Amino acid sequence: MNHRLPASPDRRAIEREAAAWVVREERGLTPAEQDALSHWLAADPRHGEILRDRRWAWREFDRIAGLPTRLTPAPDPDLLAPRSARARRDAPRWRVFAWASVAAAAAAVILLWVGGVPRTVHSGQLSAPRLSTALAAPCEQRTLEDGSRVQLNRGTQLSIDFTAGVRRVRLVRGEAHFAVASNPERPFVVEAGGVSVRAVGTAFNVQLGSAAVEVVVAEGRVVVDRETGANSSLPAPVLEARQRVVVPLRDAAPVPPPITMSEAELAARLGWQPRMLDFTDAPLATVAAELNRRNPVQLIPESAALRELRVNASIRSDNVEGFVRLLESSFDLRAEWRSETEIVLRRVR
Repeated sequence: MNHRLPASPDRRAIEREAAAWVVREERGLTPAEQDALSHWLAADPRHGEILRDRRWAWREFDRIAGLPTRLTPAPDPDLLAPRSARARRDAPRWRVFAWASVAAAAAAVILLWVGGVPRTVHSGQLSAPRLSTALAAPCEQRTLEDGSRVQLNRGTQLSIDFTAGVRRVRLVRGEAHFAVASNPERPFVVEAGGVSVRAVGTAFNVQLGSAAVEVVVAEGRVVVDRETGANSSLPAPVLEARQRVVVPLRDAAPVPPPITMSEAELAARLGWQPRMLDFTDAPLATVAAELNRRNPVQLIPESAALRELRVNASIRSDNVEGFVRLLESSFDLRAEWRSETEIVLRRVR
């Protein structure tokens, strides 16, 4: 018989620390926390191994939360497959990520206080939808195998190719923000529309448009060049924090010099990234206005009395659908689509 030994106190402490890091990663690490995580990973080889296990467990909980609520004759075969088989199936050398609304919604947690009592609701646990049109998939955050974090805007698709010598990401479409785990021996390269962005440990944004690629650097430094080598006779531009560059796709000319931005301009260009919004005794009109500023679908409280409804909540800024459903179940409201981009909130009469 195979008797499993209990985990040592030291390992249990590492497991608790790893779980705490996973939670921090889900809400987004500060620059200081990113540095602390890098030091923690470098301090003990077990740290990285256990952190990978905890990230895997977190993703599995997300999958379960996102499963349909109706009964099915057979369970999801992925959940019954051995972990090693799932890892082989889910991680080919080139992995293409296009995260959809179900997976993204599963990771978005809403806290709403009704009568002073907090309730925690995962999107997958909400009551059956009363909205007739699906909202756009929210932004999605994932942690890569090297510890780097990537935040994807709606509709973004990436392909990943990590080797022993280079960490290569191709932006197929859309916009993504990268917080790169430092590793000077293994550069991190993002390719988009023939433009190459090379970093070691930094945070930057890449947007692939129909006519140009825009690179915005939030922290550290990156080198921007064309993959074709059009800049071979000139040094490739180096962008530092609060700088951006727009590289035309149809023009083979060298990459133009970077533009320096103010803090306000940088914040505006990175404003698409979701974050937790906290409200205490706030009018529903205030909450709706903040969500409307960050999302294509607009919430419209119908009456003056409804606009003054007091709400205490912690909301992920891109989880409009979950917030609407929670309002429906907690405040006897009804949500109706007035157009493809407008939801009217009404009292149930």
